[in-house]
Amino acid sequence: MKETMALIEKLVQIPSPSGNTSEVIQFVENMLREWGVETKRNRKGGLLATLPGEEADNQRMLTAHVDTLGAIVKDIKPSGRLVLDKIGGYTFNSIEGEYCTIETAKGKTYTGTILMHQTSVHVYKDAGEAKRNQDNIEVRIDEKVNSADDVRALGINVGDFVSFDPRVQVLPSGFIKSRHLDDKASVALLLQLIKRIVDEKKPLPYTTTFLISNNEEIGYGGNSNIPPETVEYLAVDMGAIGDGQSTDEYTVSICVKDSSGPYHYGLRKHLVALAEENNVKYQLDIYPYYGSDASAAIRAGHDIVHGLIGPGIDASHAYERTHEESLKHTAELLYHYVFSKLQEV
Repeated sequence: MKETMALIEKLVQIPSPSGNTSEVIQFVENMLREWGVETKRNRKGGLLATLPGEEADNQRMLTAHVDTLGAIVKDIKPSGRLVLDKIGGYTFNSIEGEYCTIETAKGKTYTGTILMHQTSVHVYKDAGEAKRNQDNIEVRIDEKVNSADDVRALGINVGDFVSFDPRVQVLPSGFIKSRHLDDKASVALLLQLIKRIVDEKKPLPYTTTFLISNNEEIGYGGNSNIPPETVEYLAVDMGAIGDGQSTDEYTVSICVKDSSGPYHYGLRKHLVALAEENNVKYQLDIYPYYGSDASAAIRAGHDIVHGLIGPGIDASHAYERTHEESLKHTAELLYHYVFSKLQEV
């Protein structure tokens, strides 16, 4: 797990809000090529790597997404503060007080802090009660700016991407806490799985394509470039933790249903059987306000068997946390899955 933790730490520190993911895709591509794995990019900028198997007529696809939550500059206030428009589904209160980076269209970066306009309790009587929304949340740029013209002179303009500081920490207790564990923890797990397959030189039973998607947070990352021979499509994404949930930070979460409806019953039972046969600790769960690359593929009309598993992530779409035990059990289930028999063949 040390290698996996270190890889997650690297990944979360590469800014990649949906729509601006080329740097992290290049990082992943370079890593795969170092291992001798051929890759190609789709037109949306996602990355595909295919490992040959003993059978090519029926195939598998696994995906994890490298894009994250973020924001775009919507407006520049007369004061020189920035108005944000959200990328992905999070609440404004979850980013209040966060450090951020603004990237201009020419590639220059500036730092800032995301704050309520009414932050100072010495000035604003309603500092605690004011709504955390687009009207009140703003970015204070770490430059000497006092007007919209001052900001534009820096090269900052409407449409520039804003990424959030991950604040990643790997702790002696086995926890890793950071923004963007959704879904860079799963990307790291897929990369480690690929490396394990390559190092062991153990033939896969079926040709398997790995998609590192880059638009999942906005709904369509993994809905295309699915080989027509694909029978099973497994999304690897975070398990949601909260009241009424079974998912925890110490097991792999196997999703039964999300907002798109139930996942394939046969594949779900197969995953459970693999977990039980191989002493992998798991939880079955429903994620009520959730969608995945697998559900996007189903909505796009692909005739596939779809499933969803992943490590349990606390405080999703905020300052997230998981434990190495959850990562370990997810990694083991993935390994046994890719060497198992297809359910529909």
